[in-house]
Amino acid sequence: MTLFQMQCFAAVAENLSFARAAEQLHVTQPAVTQQIHALERELGVRLLNRSTRSVKLTEEGKVFLQDARQVVEISERARKRFENPDSRKIRPLTLGCYSFTGMFYLSGILKKLAELYPDLHPRLKMTSARHLYRYLEEGDTDAVIGFREIEEFKIPAVYQEMKKMRIVCVCEKNHRFAGRESVSVQDLKEEKLILFTPDLLPPSIGQMQGRLVGGRPLPELHFCESAEAAVILVQAGLGVCVMPELFVPENAPLLRTPMEEIEPISFGIYYRSLRGNEVLRTFVRLLRTEGGQTT
Repeated sequence: MTLFQMQCFAAVAENLSFARAAEQLHVTQPAVTQQIHALERELGVRLLNRSTRSVKLTEEGKVFLQDARQVVEISERARKRFENPDSRKIRPLTLGCYSFTGMFYLSGILKKLAELYPDLHPRLKMTSARHLYRYLEEGDTDAVIGFREIEEFKIPAVYQEMKKMRIVCVCEKNHRFAGRESVSVQDLKEEKLILFTPDLLPPSIGQMQGRLVGGRPLPELHFCESAEAAVILVQAGLGVCVMPELFVPENAPLLRTPMEEIEPISFGIYYRSLRGNEVLRTFVRLLRTEGGQTT
C-alpha cells in the first residue's frame, strides 16, 4: 500500500471519475486505474463500482476513504512543513514525567521559556518512572520531572530540587477526617485504601505505600494506574488515598489533610548535563529562580 495509491483512490472518490482524477494528479488514466486495482487486490475488497457511465463507492470504499484522506493530509502537512527553510528551525525540549499533574506544575515555567525561545517545541512524555530514567540515560529525554529517589536507586543524573511536597490524605469533604489538622498512619487502619500500581511509581512513593498496606486483605485495597484515576475513586467514595499534594487537582472537591509521621518529599528535576543544551540550561535556571511556581 503506497501513498500514490491513496492519492489515486481519494481523487477518484472525490471526482467519481477516473479521467478527472488523472487530470487532477497529472498522470494518465490507465495509471490511476492500475493503482486502484493494486490497492483493491492488497486489501482484498472492492472499493469502487464502476461502469461505462458512472463510478460509485462501495460500502467498504466509504469506510476506507476516511483512512485514505487522513494519510494524504498527513503527507501533505509533512511536505509543506519543509517548503520554507525557516520553518525547520525549532528548539526541542523533551521532558518526562510519570504523571501529567507534575507537568501542570511546570506550565508557568514553560510559558516563560517560550517567551525567551519563540521556536520552542516542548515534547512531554508520560510513562513509568523506570522507563523514564532509562530514556534519560539513553539520551531520548532531556530531563525527568519527579520526586527525588531513595539512595538505593541509583540514577546517573544530576538532581535539582524545586520544592518540598507535603504528603496528604485525600478523602471526600464529608469524611470523618473533616476538620482534622492531620491524619496518622494508625487512623487509616479503619479505611479502605486507594493505591497506585507499584511498577508505575518511583521507589520513594512505593516505599510509602508499603508502610500503609501493612498486610491488609485485598478487598480493602484499590489499585490505580494513575493519580487521576485515584482521585476519581476517592470522589466516588471507594476509599482514601495518601499521595503527594501535587497529584490532587486544585479544583477537586476533596479534603487534603497532611499526614503525620511521613515527611514531605523533594520534588524536582533530573538531567544528565547542561553542556551544549541552551534550552535545558535556561529551563533549569528558571526553575531555580522562579521556584517552579505556575502563573
